Amino acid sequence: MPRTATHRPTIVDVALTAGVSKSAVSLALRGDPGVSDATRRRVLEAAEEIGYRSNSWARSLARGRSGLLGVVLTDLHSAFHTDVAHGVEDAADEHGLGVLLGHGRRDARTLAARVDAMLGLGVDGLVLVTGLLDHDQLADLGRRVPTVVVGRPDAVPEEVGAVHGDDAAGTRAALEHLVALGHRRVAHLTSASSAAARARAEAFTATMRAFGLEDRAQVVVADPATADPWTVRTPRSSPPPAAERTPVPDALADLVARIRSAGPDAPTAVFAATDRHATALLGAALDAGVAVPDRLSVVGYDNTDRAAQVRPALTSVDQPRLPMGRRAVQMLDAQLRGAQPRHVVVSPGLTVRASTAPPTT
Repeated sequence: MPRTATHRPTIVDVALTAGVSKSAVSLALRGDPGVSDATRRRVLEAAEEIGYRSNSWARSLARGRSGLLGVVLTDLHSAFHTDVAHGVEDAADEHGLGVLLGHGRRDARTLAARVDAMLGLGVDGLVLVTGLLDHDQLADLGRRVPTVVVGRPDAVPEEVGAVHGDDAAGTRAALEHLVALGHRRVAHLTSASSAAARARAEAFTATMRAFGLEDRAQVVVADPATADPWTVRTPRSSPPPAAERTPVPDALADLVARIRSAGPDAPTAVFAATDRHATALLGAALDAGVAVPDRLSVVGYDNTDRAAQVRPALTSVDQPRLPMGRRAVQMLDAQLRGAQPRHVVVSPGLTVRASTAPPTT
């Protein structure tokens, strides 16, 4: 029958066009072996002729499943977040699942609204790449739908699964590399606003202490309470009042100026909490005429695509983001089959490139 603007072809229309029963159409469309090849061809040709499209979502709902996973990210501009989402997509395809993506836009209320929308659409499970939901919110979600949190090393409730990198091990690997090169005055560049950033900052202080270098450790902190300011402090000092907070460009300029001074406290290396921080520092150093790695060694974290693209190419802690996304889907699949939520820690590596070298001072 011809397709009109007011009539969407149905399975009944396919049956009439093919000259078979409605049940035969259902069997043929889902590939049931009880249908002959000749009948299957007639059904498929009829469906193509009238423009019939099966409603796989409705069929899934009839089985008690939507066949959809919800993925909610804090920040689509974060390479870590988007790479995890790609890993989720790859694994979901292999499991025959669709993926809905929600962007929290770095705002807790927006992110919570995205999660609510996913629940309203009846997703079978949630993958959350965010630190914006608190313990109680996560526990509530875990009781409502299978949920896995990715990239969050702080304690999460037993109701949800979790997969994250070993931030302490990654930080140790970065500092062991720098110390082995001969660096003793090392600064840490961080936002300290996320659980992962806090874990890396704590590991930085602990590792420098273990090397007997705590007094030479310096921390440059981005304060999330304001638009994008950074402050410079030592690990043992408290954050300064708002009036004394330094904007990011000024803080980077101050850090690079201290490096240029070649004074007794000037860092010869910087370990950055993310590749984003590290590449910002590379740009500031280039603008100030500070050669990397001749005057300054820089190590990033996450080993994102930008680490290999910048010049000099960035030494970076390699956090397996796509495998973490894939693991999250595997964990959700297990929960959907009745397994209890698990907490998995993934070991990072270190990819050494051209941004690190022995100090010259």
